[in-house]
Amino acid sequence: MSKHGLTKKERQGKLIDQLSSVPFSTDEELGDLFQVSVQTIRLDRLELGIPELRERVRGVAENNYKKLKSIEGKEVVGELVDIELGKSGISIFTVNNDMLFEKSKVGRGHFVFAQAESLAIAVIDAKVALTGVANIKYKLPVHSNDKLVAKAEVIRKRGNKYFVWVTTLVRQQQVFRAKFILVSLDDID
Repeated sequence: MSKHGLTKKERQGKLIDQLSSVPFSTDEELGDLFQVSVQTIRLDRLELGIPELRERVRGVAENNYKKLKSIEGKEVVGELVDIELGKSGISIFTVNNDMLFEKSKVGRGHFVFAQAESLAIAVIDAKVALTGVANIKYKLPVHSNDKLVAKAEVIRKRGNKYFVWVTTLVRQQQVFRAKFILVSLDDID
């Protein structure tokens, strides 16, 4: 029995359930959830044949990149973990030390913006799309090792214009939001 009151078998069953519903949980988050060490979670994953987070994300992202029309997969900032063209998408991006201002150790805003803009363009069901208007708001600073989860939603389409809202979260807290008007150039010669 662990501190959480679960046997190893019960914990592993709940681990499978957790990763089915929240597939991008880190080993640290899972350790906290089940009140066991990170090493215990890693051993459980190994026994169950569940790959580490990076491999889980990469596998999902590779399938999603094939669906894109308006942007190449390598142009999306972050890992594209979910996409439904013309409707919505999710990407995950981890801030590293090279993305910080030296003095304040705060993440540079253009990386946060780039993730949101590239995701907004990716969700558009058009061959070519450009940002016409961006209304953005940085709500909280980001730091090294923060995992940014950007969620885009196509709010409406009017003619060749797509209205896409993107929110970026770190640990379930909103750090950035953007409202984009993207213009499809599909009909322009």
